[in-house]
Amino acid sequence: MKDILNHLFEGKKLSKQQAKDTLIDIANLRNCNNSQIASFITSFLMRSVTVEELEGFREALLELCIPIEFDAYNPIDLCGTGGDGKNAFNISTISSFVVAGAGVNVAKHGNYGVSSLCGSSNVLEFLGLKFTNDKGILEKQISETGICFLHAPLFHPALKNLAPIRKELGVKTFFNILGPMVNPTKPKNQIVGVFSLELLRLYGYIYQKTDKNFTIIHSMDGFDEISLTADVKVFGKEGEKTINPDYFGFKYRTLAELSGGSSIQEAADILLNVLQNKGTEAQNQVVFANSAMAIMCAKPETSINDALLMAKESLQSGKAFDTFKKMVSISPAN
Repeated sequence: MKDILNHLFEGKKLSKQQAKDTLIDIANLRNCNNSQIASFITSFLMRSVTVEELEGFREALLELCIPIEFDAYNPIDLCGTGGDGKNAFNISTISSFVVAGAGVNVAKHGNYGVSSLCGSSNVLEFLGLKFTNDKGILEKQISETGICFLHAPLFHPALKNLAPIRKELGVKTFFNILGPMVNPTKPKNQIVGVFSLELLRLYGYIYQKTDKNFTIIHSMDGFDEISLTADVKVFGKEGEKTINPDYFGFKYRTLAELSGGSSIQEAADILLNVLQNKGTEAQNQVVFANSAMAIMCAKPETSINDALLMAKESLQSGKAFDTFKKMVSISPAN
């Protein structure tokens, strides 16, 4: 570890293999101590992580995780990096149930909130979902409802050793941008929201090397999802483009209209209201936009108009809410 630290302190970059090997050593507390781990993590706050380094970190975490093979379901993951600090309601979580209700299988990877009050794990746990890494239960969820939820800490036990160090540091690190990249099901379809243009390009370089259907999105005012509050950069297999609310037939919305509330209870109430088709126009439109983009990612032959119709039918018919209720009922405690 001393050699790696000196290498970094000299301003040098890590190769993909060096990054992978070092993170595996750190996760296993091998050849390093807590002070060295903290130094390693914080060195990447002084500069941006390179494509090679991020690829190495990603490979390390996927190698160390508890894998779940769901290729037969060809699922999509809707996940954001977090870190946008906008405290919006749980857009990608709600959209996941809308997408599943529309007939597209979802393997949702999530965690507790980092920069927001209430992440996907916070709100779903509050509403009664019991987290598990039992493949039998997860497969029952996805086969019977079209969606399963993978609570990240249960699939990345190697990171448990690092949790106290990350908590003591109290700052956002490269681990916070790795989350969407390390879904243990390794889905072939993925829509990823990122909080900066730099990350959009970084993710784009990495995902272009894979065989995934991918869509990476960044709202130009900082949201890590389609917020309808600003134009959106979209990066996919076909390249990069900019879209605005008119692309969906919607109008610009305000940040206040997307508030996630000031408590987990309020976040849960919003989720239930929207899924029961009792959301505001702004809430519904943001969910429809994100759901439609996910449907098109998983089914590239689908037009934006057809994807929007599928999303609206899922929500308005009650399929999305039924999907949510049934998935929560299929958990270890029930």
